[in-house]
Amino acid sequence: MLDANLQSQLKTYLERVTRPIQITAHADDGAKSREMLDLLQTLESLSDKISLQVLRDGQGRVPSFDLGTPGQDIHLTFAGLPMGHEFTSLVLALLQVGGHPSKATAELIEQVQNLEGDYRFETYFSLSCQNCPDVVQALNLAAVLNPRIQHVAIDGALFQEEVEQREIMSVPTVYLNGAVFDQGRMTLEQIVAKLDTNASKRDAEKIAAKDVFDVLVVGGGPAGAA
Repeated sequence: MLDANLQSQLKTYLERVTRPIQITAHADDGAKSREMLDLLQTLESLSDKISLQVLRDGQGRVPSFDLGTPGQDIHLTFAGLPMGHEFTSLVLALLQVGGHPSKATAELIEQVQNLEGDYRFETYFSLSCQNCPDVVQALNLAAVLNPRIQHVAIDGALFQEEVEQREIMSVPTVYLNGAVFDQGRMTLEQIVAKLDTNASKRDAEKIAAKDVFDVLVVGGGPAGAA
């Protein structure tokens, strides 16, 4: 599934991983499960930090796979085969689950980590969608940073029954705790802004906590010449 050149590039990226990555696959005997397992077995062969477990218990969405690491409470799942535009989302998820830091600002990371409540996100994407990776990558990172955030990225083409039942007309469509959260391209900043309703209050408290001081402005304008 991955040609030699792509495997070589991916192997180089995976050298940045600092902690083990556990992939748990949920598969059956179907063609799509076989394609998924072929991809995951290739990933396992590219890094000694990656281990693969295959479950055929028929639970949850099939085919799908979870990404995690020992000692960390991470809930990050790809339901389907993240190729096409979503392959970058898979690579970033592997790196971040494996301990490689994201490029998000320290302030944004802290805001995600401090979110209160439990959030179960589901993002429906298509492999040809150019706006979907931004959303998938943002929510994947949130799931890595905060154990109370869960994210499942779902290939709508493989789970048509869900798409029809939920009457999803466009991608990306994001559900939060079973209800529609938003549609279209979103950044992590925009997502957090919708979730973090106490942000303004905290900002006001920070300003109030600062020392009070006087400012004397000496200028050369009319007031200074008077």
